[in-house]
Amino acid sequence: MHHMKTTLIRYTIVTVFLFLFGLSSGCVTNSTNSAENKGSAGKEWKTVFDGKALGAWTVTDYAGRGEVSFDENGSLVLGMGIELTGVHLPGGGDYPTVDYEIGLQAKRAQGGDFFCGLTFPYSDSNATLILGGWGGALVGISSIDDFDASENETGDVYVFEENRWYDVRLRVTKAKLEAWIDAKKIIDCEVDNRKISMRAGEVELAAPLGLCSYATTGVIRNMRIGELNPVKP
Repeated sequence: MHHMKTTLIRYTIVTVFLFLFGLSSGCVTNSTNSAENKGSAGKEWKTVFDGKALGAWTVTDYAGRGEVSFDENGSLVLGMGIELTGVHLPGGGDYPTVDYEIGLQAKRAQGGDFFCGLTFPYSDSNATLILGGWGGALVGISSIDDFDASENETGDVYVFEENRWYDVRLRVTKAKLEAWIDAKKIIDCEVDNRKISMRAGEVELAAPLGLCSYATTGVIRNMRIGELNPVKP
């Protein structure tokens, strides 16, 4: 009962904050743009996991982490821990750090907080796309100008159903950070000449490329990365 009250209070605070905060600083959230979400701007997707082993990725050494495994369908399962559970790719591999997209499918199998924290590179820095944080319904990017997803203009409320798969796509360019859930564009933020960084704390261990969940079982499948085609003059 105490946990339910705490979750409700956190959800209400985030909802009121985001309503009052509104849209600013060149960011647009919750706009539907299905045409832009069709197909990929990447010239070729590279599959990240083979559904059997982590490969070059490693389990992130979070205190109180849950179990990390692949299920019978080849999906990556980030088991519920006390706080963070996740995996990351040390060094970031040979993936691009700007002008790329990441696509994946994710679902919350159990718990009430974020089921997908996608840490990604942005040039020489990193940030994290959060799905279902701060009590279960917040989406946004941590951090922009030292404000995390609950404080900056990318933050918004999105109601996630348990055990439902969501198509997620993140596009990273020098000028913008953009994200979609299914056919809905949830983030369209101009970031050139702004400070992009990670939220301080254990989540920083996910850099430069990682996945994590918070006190929640998150399931990830079909993760892929594609480099964007260069824009011709």
